[in-house]
Amino acid sequence: MQAKQTVFNYLKNIRGYNTSRKLLVLSVDDYGNIRIASPSALIKLKQSGLKMDSRFDNFDTLETREDVDGLFDVLTSVKDCKGNSAVFTPFAVPCNIDYDKIKKSDFQKYSYELLTDTFIRLSAEQPNAYEGTWSLITQGIKEGIYKPQFHGREHLNLKIFNEKLQKKDPQLIIALNNNSYPELGYSGYSTISQMAAFNFWKFQENDSFIDIISDGLNAFEMVFGYKSTHFNSPGGKESHVIHKMLANNGIKYIDTQLFRKEHLGDGNFKTYYNYTGKRNREDQLFIVRNVVFEPTYGNSIDWVNYAFKQIEAAFRLRKPAIISSHRVNFCGHLDISNRNKGLNDLKLLLKKVVSKWPDIEFISADALGDIIRDEIKNN
Repeated sequence: MQAKQTVFNYLKNIRGYNTSRKLLVLSVDDYGNIRIASPSALIKLKQSGLKMDSRFDNFDTLETREDVDGLFDVLTSVKDCKGNSAVFTPFAVPCNIDYDKIKKSDFQKYSYELLTDTFIRLSAEQPNAYEGTWSLITQGIKEGIYKPQFHGREHLNLKIFNEKLQKKDPQLIIALNNNSYPELGYSGYSTISQMAAFNFWKFQENDSFIDIISDGLNAFEMVFGYKSTHFNSPGGKESHVIHKMLANNGIKYIDTQLFRKEHLGDGNFKTYYNYTGKRNREDQLFIVRNVVFEPTYGNSIDWVNYAFKQIEAAFRLRKPAIISSHRVNFCGHLDISNRNKGLNDLKLLLKKVVSKWPDIEFISADALGDIIRDEIKNN
């Protein structure tokens, strides 16, 4: 098993952008999204009979002040060859479910709120956890250690949400009454995940994403203060047709998988092979993550060493190391030991790579895209 993993670490780096520089990117999904509102909400959801089996439902919450503060301490604990701290690229949503508006509509109509309003609301409801969080985040952005990019308008599939809302789905009502949105079981469609914003059944459903993308990117700029140029689809498996919609709204880089199984409609799929630096018809560059780091996922893997070996393979084959992770690894609102484990392992990994490669450079995911695009222009 170990030998197979070693071989794969090298095989996945055969094609793509080459560089003699030791570039390291931290691409981390799910920021800005409310999953479970609070420790008390988690208890009530479990008592209601909802199946809360996944680690996301048991540990994932909107990032708290202590989550962000602890993360920034880790990022600034190391310096690269240019004296820069490690950089986090959180793929973030700028909007969340507006629970109060939906309840006031008697669960008739979907509404969303801006992330800034989410933090204001939670700072009032849970001041010990959320007061001062947003100002800390904006400070991290100014200091260049935190560079959010677009992860969709919100982290949910609106088609599934509205269909469940129309039916007054009991599980959905329980979730909304607890200001949370955990997994609610089968969506009703084999190709649509409840959390995947751009999943669909009929191909023409992609047309409904035009306004969501435009609105979402406008909201992103309003919330974070700059335009996003990099996109990662929440839940993945989006159709390539939305890449044109994204390009029309300023997205230059698409985060994608090495082997991407794309839905063509009605349950039919086609698999595409991708690599970092590959261009699509819209002249967007694909960025493929080549290192997996999920330190709170199970106890059978030494995640620091597991990720380090993948970074080593990438650098040996003259590739940037693009680490893939999720916010759930660094959340402590529901269980502080979860955050402690994730941040401790992240710190160990960063210390290890700086020690091994003193010439390492920490950059954001969009900065990597800019480097590749500039080199293409100059060659």
